[in-house]
Amino acid sequence: MKKKSFEDELAKLEKITKELEEGDLSLEESLKHFDEGVKLAEYCNSKLSDAQRKVEILLKKGDSLEPVAFDNLDDENE
Repeated sequence: MKKKSFEDELAKLEKITKELEEGDLSLEESLKHFDEGVKLAEYCNSKLSDAQRKVEILLKKGDSLEPVAFDNLDDENE
């Protein structure tokens, strides 16, 4: 199974948003799209929060930036 990427999921969310804004869907299709969009938004928000935490860790390493292994952070969110 292909691992989700932030960019792919964001593109799906943008497509769903556009389709909902156009208003050409039935109520049932709109609800289905809305539900999927909420899930995609939660996924994207989670990935952005992870990235923000990683940047904050890098910036808290004193006066110089130091790379930090983030394998542990990724495991916590799955």
